[in-house]
Amino acid sequence: MTVPLKVATVQFEPTMFEKERNIARLEALVGKAASAGAKLIVTPEMGTTGYCWFDRTEVAPFVEPIPGPTTERFATIARAQDCYIVVGMPEVDAATNLYYNSAVLIGPEGVVGTHRKTHPYIAEPKWSAPGNRGHAVFDTPIGRIALLVCMDIHFIETARLVGLAGADIICHISNWLAERAPAPYWITRAMENSCYLIESNRWGLERTVQFSGGSCVIGPDGAIEAVIDTGDGVACVEIDLERARARRMLGEAVFEQRRPELYMELPTNTFTWNPLDFFSLYGHRPLPKGRRSQVAVAQFAPTGDANANLDRIEELATEARAAGAELVVFPERAVTGLDAPAAVPLSGEAVARLIAIATRHGLHLAAGLAEDDDGTLYNSAVLVGPQGVIGRYRKTHLDASDHNWATPGDEWGVFDTKFGRIGLLIGHDAAFPEAGRVLALRGCDLVLCPAALRGNLTSAHAGTAISQNYPIPTGADPHHWHLMRARAGENNVHLAFANVLDESAGYGGKSGVFGPDTFEFPRREAILGAGEGVAVAEIDTSNLDTPYPTNVVRRKDLVTMRQPHHYLPLIG
Repeated sequence: MTVPLKVATVQFEPTMFEKERNIARLEALVGKAASAGAKLIVTPEMGTTGYCWFDRTEVAPFVEPIPGPTTERFATIARAQDCYIVVGMPEVDAATNLYYNSAVLIGPEGVVGTHRKTHPYIAEPKWSAPGNRGHAVFDTPIGRIALLVCMDIHFIETARLVGLAGADIICHISNWLAERAPAPYWITRAMENSCYLIESNRWGLERTVQFSGGSCVIGPDGAIEAVIDTGDGVACVEIDLERARARRMLGEAVFEQRRPELYMELPTNTFTWNPLDFFSLYGHRPLPKGRRSQVAVAQFAPTGDANANLDRIEELATEARAAGAELVVFPERAVTGLDAPAAVPLSGEAVARLIAIATRHGLHLAAGLAEDDDGTLYNSAVLVGPQGVIGRYRKTHLDASDHNWATPGDEWGVFDTKFGRIGLLIGHDAAFPEAGRVLALRGCDLVLCPAALRGNLTSAHAGTAISQNYPIPTGADPHHWHLMRARAGENNVHLAFANVLDESAGYGGKSGVFGPDTFEFPRREAILGAGEGVAVAEIDTSNLDTPYPTNVVRRKDLVTMRQPHHYLPLIG
């Protein structure tokens, strides 16, 4: 077991045009953390200068090279206190005179390494260039440390790159805004990569922009281990790096279970061109027209009796239809049961009965089952309608229990329907950020996820004292973070997640239908917080009759802003 490491997050409100005051105040806060025994201390993005600069001319008096006068001031503290400090600052490259939004790791030996923000927010192109140093992990006597800056963490690839490179800790410095913090993406990136995330965010108001505070330390399981809501301050906590090095998500060895051979799209960007043109090129698989639709998810506890399960599926389908649903998603192996699966062929009686239920109620249904294909068993999901089987997907990322009986699938399930382009995932697949990203890159509007997931998929927020503009919520929320909401938002897709509910066996439900924009409030979603039943929400995959996409599920703004030239290690 490693020796516990004390770390600290610093929250701070800098003042524009007052660089010396900002640095002096940061020195005091860093000194306070070091005096409390912190060996790694993280300060906010652009903490030395403030953030909302109009252009290069305005920020020019405040940029510095790295190393430089500011880094030497913090190196003096690091040497005196035998600690490591992360500082956010505007950097000038002496060779090119380009400016960068940078994070620098400083230790007793001086500058250890620098990360230049690779994925710019709307503000950076006004004065800085995208980072050109990739995503490094720095080996130090206190652990393997990676740096990310604010918008970088919106993209699943950045944290995955440093996770795969062995990061124990991601130091994420930010000027986060427009939602309560700790932000759901921070939690998701820590959990999916099974590493610590030290988040240093600013707070306060600058040029009409309200920043969210919520600086924190997040554990490898996604739990908030220390937090500051509002105001300048320091929060310290001891961490155990062995927890990160175990690389477990929801109890599973996720790094060992990755399928890089299926991720070949990751270093590409299918949304660089107008997707309405790209996906219709050569007349091959143009995007379906799309529409507004009512989609439901159902949660219950399947048994080992397929007929009993199908009876329950029909009851819940009837309930969903009465609530206006046109498409209903049921849990993983909802047809055949979770234990000692009695696998069935797609041409058999069980799937025929599922189609009959769809026909009787005028519905489309997606449900999981154990599939027998001439003696080879798969953990599969089928999408059916009155017209029969529309598509089948075989789970590609098997969990520990699947490995006892199932063969992994080797292709993605993407199907064009009247609801839009649909992608299928099954349970544990959704633990892998690469899976949802591939479906997004293939143009999916809607992802259906039958699941049997154990563990915490949601966490609450007690509310924040930081005021936000209407309609951004600030009060308490029992489902502030939901893993599947993050999966939907990061890929700009609607996502319908139907989980098993069987608390005695550890299956906690929390099924829901989630919208394609994480920062849209009120949220377009429905969550089934407790009990068996259904939840219904409207999705919209339509587009105005224009040459360019008007719907975020077709534009995929976050997908468009990816920087795929950095992502080659993800397929290695």
